[in-house]
Amino acid sequence: MTQMSHLSDRVPLPRRFTARWRAFGAVALVCAALGGCTGEQFQKGYILPPNALEQIPIGASQDQVLIVMGTPSTVATLNGEVFYYISQRSERKVAFMNQQVVDQRVIAIYFDKNRQVQRLANYGLQDGKIFDFISRTTPTSGQELSYLTPLFKLLSFN
Repeated sequence: MTQMSHLSDRVPLPRRFTARWRAFGAVALVCAALGGCTGEQFQKGYILPPNALEQIPIGASQDQVLIVMGTPSTVATLNGEVFYYISQRSERKVAFMNQQVVDQRVIAIYFDKNRQVQRLANYGLQDGKIFDFISRTTPTSGQELSYLTPLFKLLSFN
């Protein structure tokens, strides 16, 4: 009898495997659901073609710039014309969270009175200040900074 009572306390073999498969299935389902919540990246505005700035030498014509870069986001006049190409990259780490801005750029192409490229700039934010990643400088004053500051403030609200 002791042998019989000992056998009756055991869970039948198929029931044990069924419980393990249910647990495995639940874990797989949770992993699949969380996998759908992975982050996303968003690009707004101008997308800079690879090596585009290298194709625009100083002295290039305005038409050459339009062929390589396309239509600018906005145009201004500062001692000649300036083309601005504006972009913003943001990401969302989890599908239901808010987006966070990762990078903001304003590419500026300055032309002289003869509509020839005078200077290139790739502005972004570094340590909270507008910074030119080409010349490695921060604009300090003047018309240029007074035009760029509102652009970056406008970008930061999107």
